[in-house]
Amino acid sequence: MIVVTGGAGFIGSNLVAALAARGITNVAVIDRFRDGEKWQNLAKREVATLVPPENTLAFLDQNAAEIDVVFHLGAVSATTERDVDKIVANNVALTLDLWKWCAWRGARLIYASSAATYGDGSAGFDDDGSPEALANLRPLNAYGWSKHLVDRRVARVLAEGDMAPPQWAGLKFFNVYGPNEQHKGDMMSVVAKLTPKLQAGEPARLFKSHRPEFDDGGQLRDFIYVDDCVAVMLWLLDNPEVNGLFNVGTGQARSFKDLALATFAALGQPPRIEYFDMPEVLRGKYQYFTEARTERLRAAGFTQPFTTLEEGVRRYVQDFLTQPDPYR
Repeated sequence: MIVVTGGAGFIGSNLVAALAARGITNVAVIDRFRDGEKWQNLAKREVATLVPPENTLAFLDQNAAEIDVVFHLGAVSATTERDVDKIVANNVALTLDLWKWCAWRGARLIYASSAATYGDGSAGFDDDGSPEALANLRPLNAYGWSKHLVDRRVARVLAEGDMAPPQWAGLKFFNVYGPNEQHKGDMMSVVAKLTPKLQAGEPARLFKSHRPEFDDGGQLRDFIYVDDCVAVMLWLLDNPEVNGLFNVGTGQARSFKDLALATFAALGQPPRIEYFDMPEVLRGKYQYFTEARTERLRAAGFTQPFTTLEEGVRRYVQDFLTQPDPYR
């Protein structure tokens, strides 16, 4: 059995779809649905069972003999979340409990970290997983800090020779976009937000720059199509000897203006872009540049090329966002 926490969420449901495409249906999804349309992310898939998050450890204990791999993708992922106790309970405590459980039971663990751990980027974007390197990073928000705290604890456990899962990997996802993110609301990707507005004849509205070295709309991100994130996870599934903390980004930063232009192109529209002031509350916590270093992932053996921004946006817009059924 493969367990996917957050399996009804954005990246998780795309992983479940990819497993199903391989004929793997003995998948347990751990997630919360509430009263929205999140269930649509799994509507086309066969899964073995659905488990509420509060029953995670009990479910694992009851099915320990069957469980081979845990993909831990569930988290409080809103960078604007103010309830830090909620973030700690979901992002830190549960992840470390899963680490201990997988170590004791001999199950493999692949967990989601985040590029938010790099903070403003002044310390670089090197996925060096040593305690010394991780100590130099300063996340800008509680979400990034929670992911960083887990990475640091894992590094310390390994440095001290304590028990670890037979395979483990922490994945520092950069700016992921793609199908099945509608339930994320304000945390959806810019492509998902822009597309309906552009279809309605509105211009793209992007933040002005408040740093002289960046043009308006010139803030840079490492945008990665969700299929590439899934490809990395499937590669880890196929290569149980690979362990480590890895960046999951394309290694090429692109601007928000580039992203908007790609969205216009995917819709077959001429570009119309307006710029507005970034809210004061964001200015001190805003990343102007992110770009994954991918040398460690490549050295570990992952050779698949990453999807270009233009191609990823085209697929997302034309194959999903503009279709009557936008779900994968």
